[in-house]
Amino acid sequence: MLAACFGTWALPEPTYLIVNADDFGASRGINEGVARCHQRGVVTSASLMVTGRGASEAAVLSRALPDLSVGLHWDVWGEDEHEFDLNDRPAVREEFQRQLDRFHALMGRLPTHVDSHRHAHRRAGLLPLFQELVEPLRVPLRGDGRVNFVGGFYAQWEWGVTDLGKVSVGFFRHLLEEELRPGWNEISCHPGLSSPDFRSVYGAERAVEVATLTDPALPRALRMLGIKLSSYELFACA
Repeated sequence: MLAACFGTWALPEPTYLIVNADDFGASRGINEGVARCHQRGVVTSASLMVTGRGASEAAVLSRALPDLSVGLHWDVWGEDEHEFDLNDRPAVREEFQRQLDRFHALMGRLPTHVDSHRHAHRRAGLLPLFQELVEPLRVPLRGDGRVNFVGGFYAQWEWGVTDLGKVSVGFFRHLLEEELRPGWNEISCHPGLSSPDFRSVYGAERAVEVATLTDPALPRALRMLGIKLSSYELFACA
């Protein structure tokens, strides 16, 4: 009778957050930064750059971090701006398969998700092709609509111009309050520590990200806002 009078009550959909560290495997320092942010902070997933100098080390490190989801960070440019023709669709297919095979060789399993360095898979109308390539894996592809992607946590909104306010605790809190929506969300990040095997225009900013992502204020903010910290591994079980 009550249902007939007032309708059925539906509980609000929970808000889940995946904090994903890009560039895992790019260098020893980045590996250390990602591990620290996972063990002491809010990072729950990482995207492995199989082309990186530290890729093998990252794969070994991940075995000691069983709760860290690891996906594929498809990369054709690196930090040195290698040339690669994204309009050559056969070459894109071949390179995707090569990197997927390398991921499997390193990790002994398939990725929990797929994205790309500098969002290459979203350029030149490539997203439909990547959706086709990723579909057999049955995992999310960044930008395919299954997970709300929030990419504002980055200190160089303008290339080469640093604004550390964009990787501060306050700005992360702003993203939690303004950019997340009910259901599944991802905030990407680029934590890392300095090491001699890596040089990049986005270097010192990574250490600031580490400090922010391990700040105890963030777990408190998540609890206060009712946001559930999760990972791509758990997304697959949802």
